[in-house]
Amino acid sequence: MEYVYAAMLLHKAGQKVDEANVKKVLEAAHVKVDDARAKALVAALEGVNIEEAIEKAAMPVAVAAPAAAGTHEAKHDAKADHAKKAAEEKKSEEAAAAGLGALFG
Repeated sequence: MEYVYAAMLLHKAGQKVDEANVKKVLEAAHVKVDDARAKALVAALEGVNIEEAIEKAAMPVAVAAPAAAGTHEAKHDAKADHAKKAAEEKKSEEAAAAGLGALFG
């Protein structure tokens, strides 16, 4: 996890995310650096738009407005719709986060 944090810190600081910089950040944090993991992280991030990945991962969750139904059936349908929307939103969030999975060695 600390390797991903190092890459994010470098990105936020406007520095190039490469092996040498990742190692420097980790060493400054007194983390024992595994060269293979640093190399794998840099390779996984090659061609990735980090800013876009962060935006997708931080998408706000839309809250479904409760239906103002008067009957039991309408209330039941509203609950079912809400559960269905929540499940779809969760799948959408998981799909967005899946792209970041490559960052977690």
